[in-house]
Amino acid sequence: MYNIGTFNKISPVGLGKLTSDYALVEDPNCAHGIILRSYDLHEMDFSEDLLAIGRAGAGTNNVPVDRCSEEGIVVFNAPGANANAVKELCICGMIMAARNVPAGIEWAKTLQGSEGVGKQIEKGKGQFAGTEIMGKTLGIIGLGAIGRLVADAAVALGMTVVGYDEFMNDAVRSVLNPEIKVLDSLDELYPQCDYISIHVPANDSTKGMMNAEAFAKMKDGVMFMNFARDKLMNDADLLAALESGKIAKYVTDFADDAVLNAGHPGIIVLPHLGASSAEAEDNCATMAVTQVMDYLENGNIKNSVNMPNVSLGKRQGARISVICKANAASDVLFKLNELELENVASETRGEYAYILADLDDKTIDLKVAGVIRCRIIK
Repeated sequence: MYNIGTFNKISPVGLGKLTSDYALVEDPNCAHGIILRSYDLHEMDFSEDLLAIGRAGAGTNNVPVDRCSEEGIVVFNAPGANANAVKELCICGMIMAARNVPAGIEWAKTLQGSEGVGKQIEKGKGQFAGTEIMGKTLGIIGLGAIGRLVADAAVALGMTVVGYDEFMNDAVRSVLNPEIKVLDSLDELYPQCDYISIHVPANDSTKGMMNAEAFAKMKDGVMFMNFARDKLMNDADLLAALESGKIAKYVTDFADDAVLNAGHPGIIVLPHLGASSAEAEDNCATMAVTQVMDYLENGNIKNSVNMPNVSLGKRQGARISVICKANAASDVLFKLNELELENVASETRGEYAYILADLDDKTIDLKVAGVIRCRIIK
């Protein structure tokens, strides 16, 4: 029996995937796996029983990934499960900005209780006249699951779409809409675009990447959409660009104090609604739960943010699962090879390695320096 702890409200559709071999527990210290959304785990001490954490979403900022790696805890996320929901909201934000929809709604509310509303609206609506997105150029920074969907939707709406991805490869190119022009650099993208939408992860290399230097290369009056993370923006430079008119509108689903409290009319803030659809919550929870189950039952790893992907399919008999330092992998494999096992798989990711092998009816006492966690799954 495996115990599963949860934080936040997890979709019952996802939790419904748990079989009779699982029990939901309130005490996380008793859990073999944890499923969560945005709950912050950085201050939490993990028990030795905890084997896996499933994030029902893409970002894992709320999980101490490095510490999990050191303790042999596999962290999963759910890439792409909420991509359509974020795509729809991003397109919504772009149209709201283009047509001055939020400002128009707020102004219309001021007419409540007055007489002759129809005439007042006809007289005052001109102040909210906007532009159409059809025929405009949209630049996509990051052509992952969400960026590609935004690009496809924009093409369907009659926009010219250009994109840049630091990790562009043939696999990504093969699934891109042929209407999307892939550029070689951000410097090439910035001056072409009437709209820019960013879809990259927040990490040390991307923190504050949208700064004065980047803004200076953009068109005057560009509309900027951020449905990725607030940490990608240099707030002071962003506010300066809004004041100067370099950026006409900034639409974000991730606002921090500086942006929200600025009170600038060009800022449109949404309350982190990107993945807040019933469908996205179901999809994310289902993916997180099934991946954690597959690891607990079979040792298979897919969509981990801290360990390599390794799979031997559904387990038939006993299986050994080993998380170790990368430099210890050869010693572990040597021990396993002595048993002449037929099914052995191993991969390395950074400083960690993961090894999975079917033991059949054989036994092993694996004592190798550098092994972080070793378990026999039966």
